Formats: sequence, C-alpha cells, structure tokens
Amino acid sequence: MADSTFDIVSKVDKQEANNALMQAQKEIESRYDFKGVGAEIDWSGEKILMKASSEERVKAVLDVFQSKLVKRGISLKSFVDGKPYPSGKEYRIEGELKNGIDQENAKKISKIIREEGPKSVKCQIQGDELRVQSKSRDDLQETMALLKGKDLEVDVQFQNFR
Repeated sequence: MADSTFDIVSKVDKQEANNALMQAQKEIESRYDFKGVGAEIDWSGEKILMKASSEERVKAVLDVFQSKLVKRGISLKSFVDGKPYPSGKEYRIEGELKNGIDQENAKKISKIIREEGPKSVKCQIQGDELRVQSKSRDDLQETMALLKGKDLEVDVQFQNFR
C-alpha cells in the first residue's frame, strides 16, 4: 500500500483579505472618532497602507483592520504590521500578509514532528511548504492534532490529505 500524505502550508486567501480591508474602510468612513483625522486604509501594491493625522488614530485604524481580519477567519499570525512612522503631516503604518512558511519555521515544525510525532511519520521541506507522509492515516491525523495544539509562529493549514 502506498504512503498517505498531506501538505502543511501557510496561505492567506487574498479575496478574504480584500473583503476585510473593504469592511475596515467602510467602518473608518462611518465612525465618529475618525472624522477629520484623515484616516485611510488601502492596498499599496502587495502591502497595506494605513494613514491618519496622529499616531493614536493610525493605531486605531490598525486595530479596526485586525478585528476585520479575525472576523473573516484570517489569523493575525499571517499579518505583519510595522511601527507607526511620521510622513509629512501624517502618521503611517505599513502591513503585509505573509504567505508560505520560511525555512526557520519549517525546520521548527519538522523538529516537532520528528521528536513528538508518531515514529512512522516522515517530514520533508519543499520550498515554502512541508510534505508529511506515513503508511498510517491515523498517524497523520495524530500529527495534525499535535501541530494544532502547538503555539507556532505561523498560521498553518493542512492540504492534499491523500
């Protein structure tokens, strides 16, 4: 019998992220505390740019956006935000959505699987994702449960369970 496999990936649904951004824009336009402070949020290429007239207001814009991401089912581990910085008369924050698992985190996940997972499970890093294989499907499901219980630095999803 052939080995069963699944992939560990870290991907953000671009459409869900865009929906979260649109909802944040609508809330910022309608909220009283954002009137007259030049609060904005929008895409800037692949990054998300937040602007406001003061550091507190731009942090509030960030907070609104993060709450919309959570409501849309996107983990905050997938969103990296920078520090507020002054630009002319306004403050800005640039944020970015992370896709893929970097080498350092891939090695950490692989080590967790080797040390704490079932012995029959093998793991290999393939670019920005990991392939996990075993003869036993139960062992693979046990490995998934193990990783869900860990507090990893990246948001992980499991795909291609065969």
